[in-house]
Amino acid sequence: MKQTISPLSQEESARLEAQRKWVREHYETNPESSYRSVAGKLAVINTILLSGWVESHETVKLQSLGVAFGDALAQDLGLIWVTIQDEYGIDPALICEGTSIKVFPLTSISKRMERGETVDVYHLFGEACKAVAYAKSQQG
Repeated sequence: MKQTISPLSQEESARLEAQRKWVREHYETNPESSYRSVAGKLAVINTILLSGWVESHETVKLQSLGVAFGDALAQDLGLIWVTIQDEYGIDPALICEGTSIKVFPLTSISKRMERGETVDVYHLFGEACKAVAYAKSQQG
């Protein structure tokens, strides 16, 4: 399976930013500063999920939560957003530079919600961080 990794295109960057904006705007006051920290990103995702503001069939909104989740991972783990193209299509993803580690956070929440699972964003974040740390340790 051949994958091509490239920087985010202008269009992809704009789409991700629009998705971030939708998430940030759930903060009533100071959305930009509230979203700035990892804790702020996770808190707004958690609030949206617990409040039932997004249903399992609202894929775009759920993937917007995935973008915010990815932003939290990127910020905490030093990952960067890129575009990965393979035989299945083109998707935004996170990579750990200098390794083969790739994370696809866009569907991390949506695929669970679509299966009817309850998403604990803090647990999911902790597990993702552990998985990346383990993968890093295996690469030397």
